[in-house]
Amino acid sequence: MRDIAAGTIGITNYAASALGDVVYVELPALDLEVSAGDSIGAVESVKSASDIMTPVGGKVIATNEKLEEKPGTINKGPEDEGWIAKIEVGDAKELDGLMGLEEYQKHTEET
Repeated sequence: MRDIAAGTIGITNYAASALGDVVYVELPALDLEVSAGDSIGAVESVKSASDIMTPVGGKVIATNEKLEEKPGTINKGPEDEGWIAKIEVGDAKELDGLMGLEEYQKHTEET
């Protein structure tokens, strides 16, 4: 029996601030099989539009349907109630290559 890792995909506070007011979110389809780096949807704001990329491969198991009617939820809590999708991770080893919180904060301070 293998452990199945699940993760939440969204944008960070830093990214939400850079985007500005979000006006539209395109969510991925449930059960969509994806590979790391695939586009699974899009976020549009008054400033720009950006693809939502998945950092790991797997299968989309949930989407935040609240964002379809209230896309601004991303601006209010991008790392909380503004999550975009949940994914069943296909290979948990891919998680090892992701940045941790402190590493990400350092990265955003440098840019």
